[in-house]
Formats: sequence, C-alpha cells, structure tokens
Amino acid sequence: MIDTKEKIINYFKSGIKEIKKFKIGIEHEKFLFENQNNKRIDYQKIKVMFSALMEFGWNPIFEKNNIIGLNKGGKNITLEPGNQIELSGEKLNNIHEACAESHDYLFELKQVTKKLDISIVSAGFDPISKLEEIPNNPKQRYKLMTQSMPLDGKLSLDMMYRTCGTQLNIDYNSEEDFIKKFKIVNSIVPISIALFANSSIVEKKKSNYLSYRSRVWQNTSRGGLPKFFFENIDFEKYAEFVINFQILFIKDREKYLSGQKYKFKDFMEGKIEEINNRLPNEDDLSSHLSTIFTENRLKKYIELRSMDTCGWDCLCSGPAFYIGLLYGNLDETYELISKWDKNKIINAYLESPQRGFNTQLMGKDLLYWASSLLKLSRKGLEKRDILNKSGKNEILFLNHLQKVIDNKTTNADHMIDKFSKKEDLNELYDK
Repeated sequence: MIDTKEKIINYFKSGIKEIKKFKIGIEHEKFLFENQNNKRIDYQKIKVMFSALMEFGWNPIFEKNNIIGLNKGGKNITLEPGNQIELSGEKLNNIHEACAESHDYLFELKQVTKKLDISIVSAGFDPISKLEEIPNNPKQRYKLMTQSMPLDGKLSLDMMYRTCGTQLNIDYNSEEDFIKKFKIVNSIVPISIALFANSSIVEKKKSNYLSYRSRVWQNTSRGGLPKFFFENIDFEKYAEFVINFQILFIKDREKYLSGQKYKFKDFMEGKIEEINNRLPNEDDLSSHLSTIFTENRLKKYIELRSMDTCGWDCLCSGPAFYIGLLYGNLDETYELISKWDKNKIINAYLESPQRGFNTQLMGKDLLYWASSLLKLSRKGLEKRDILNKSGKNEILFLNHLQKVIDNKTTNADHMIDKFSKKEDLNELYDK
C-alpha cells in the first residue's frame, strides 16, 4: 500500500538505472479524418481500423467489452478522447531504433488508412474541426474528465479533444541526475515550444499562434509549468507535490469514480468513503501521476511533454535533440541554463506560443537559445557515437532542426504559408 511519503519516494528511486541501461521511449499522437467529408473519425470507424491493424499482429485491449487500444510486444496504440490515436513505443536503446519503430508503425497505419479512406493529420492542434463536431468514445475515464476538467481550466476540453503531442521518456541514474535533468527540461520549455511549433491553423483559419496547442495546455486544468519546478526538485519535494495534488479519478474494480473532492493525501489516509476507505496501491499512484498534466512530470522516468506533434519527416528530431542534451551532454547543458532567472523563463513560456523565436529570454531571443542548444545536442550525439547500419550516427536526425534554425522557419510557418495560399484542406493532411 502507498500510505507514506517514503513509499512514493521509494517508487521514484526504483526508476534509477545504470547509464548503460538507459532507454528511450517515444509517444506520439495523430488525428484521423474521413476523406469524404473532412470530419474526425468516429468510434465505429476506430473499431474497423483496429480490426484491420490486428492483421499486422496487434492484439486488442478491452474495457467492458469495448476495444480501446491495441498492443504488440512492448508497444501500445491507445485511444484518446476525440479518437486521436497514440503510439506508445517500446523502451529502446537509441534514436535509430526509435525512428525505425515509428516508420514500421507508419507503414502499417498507411496500409489501413488508405484502405478505409482515412487521412492522417500530424499537427499539434486539429486544424479543421470545431469542438462540438468531435465524436467521443466509450472509455470511462474520459466521461469523468469531460465533466470535471473544464472547472479549473477554460481550454481543458480543447486539450482533450483537439490536441496532439510528441512525448519523450528518459531515465536517470541517481537522484542528483534526476534533479539536473528536471531543471533542464523545465527551463527549456519555451525553446521547445518555439522550435517544435506546429499548430498555427485552427478551424480552417490562421490562429495568430504558432503553437496553439501550447496555448491550450497553458489554460488546461492540472497543466502548466509550476514556478516550483525551477527549484532543485528532488524525489521528496516531488512526492510532496503529488501528495497534495487533487485526484482526477479513482479506478475501483471496473468502475471509475471522480476524485475531485480529494487530494492524494486523503486517499493515503483512508478518507475516501466511496471506495470503503481503502488505501492506494501502486496502480493508483501510477494513475495519479499520469493525470498531472504539467509540461514535464516524473514517474519512474521523466516525461517531456512540450512538443507539438510533428510530421513523419521530422518525428525523430525532437527526441534526438533532447537525447543529445540529456544523455550526451548533460553537464554543459546544465551549466548553460543554471544562470537563467525563473521569472524570465515563465514569461518566455507564456509568450512563446504566439511569438515563437521572437520571444525574449535573458536578453536573447529564443532563436539564439535554440541554436545554442542544438550545438550542445550535436556535441552530445557525437559523444554517444551510436551508428546505424550505414555507419551514420544519431546526428542525422538533427538535420530538420538545423534547417528550421537556418531558415528561421518552423513547421507552423510552413503550414501558414502553404494553407493561406489556397485554403485547401488537403494541404493540412499528411502526404
């Protein structure tokens, strides 16, 4: 049972790994549209699509007789609230393996979507649909979330139904290593937003944002970038944060109950009568940690969550960028960000969804900082020097970002330019 702070601290400590056993996990979401009417696909179409994917060796995951996902080996395809689908990849050794996994998945997905007349959209925010047009699905927790999330964040439903992101999961080899990595990833969130901006079109119009997804997440219940994260957060401080965080839902046997009235502290003290005052187990803790929607968060690994979903041509660039910094060049990266003022980081964070590279941080614009970090990442990947079958190392995955910085033009800028010329919805779909 999880009934003391020490047990949560030990949960985080159990994630400590030797450096040689560090893994990389990538998760990325996609929107799916019916070609015939440019509408998001409904749950009936999801069932047909999942059935077709099972021909590639995927196995169904059910909740109360409803298919809600697929798994194969260590990979999962999960169903998001508005029928976005997310690939949660296996824990892999390097970016070459992670990128190969994504391309295998794309091959399978393309076979199926072509057959079913479905198009994929790789953007951070749905560029076409209004919120009320988006179908839902029978996953129980989403019903509870749809009711409770808007109470504390005005754009929470947009987050659930109209956003897609790319997430990277990384390891730590000690508490000190975690402290450094967590400080870095929170400090560079504004740069991440600017560099990976890919959600400029909303409801078929320019949104005046480069990353509208990030703006939505800044106005989402349980989300954001807490100032507290810029302290030297250790396992104990994060455990205290978790204990005093409101519960979103509780799974009790096969049912989901709202946790809105309670903090996790109440659960640990056996004060929740609706579940007969039972104490939380590790699954309950894991579920609670997964419903803290901050830009970065801790489980038994660190989750980095500030990137808009990227097209297939640049999907591996974000993970490569971060792995170069955090696995390949940690100390030099930490030295760079350790001088930054947390109030200035927060200001840059709030401005970057709209101003992108023009946002100021510590007297320089974010283009300057993105370029500086890219050099550090390149150095880190060179140091790792992990080669593919053609003898090339992971640096090749930074080529997309180098072009972004050289041209001062992000995916969001390309989409504005491409879509504004014709306002043709086909320009929004993956080719």
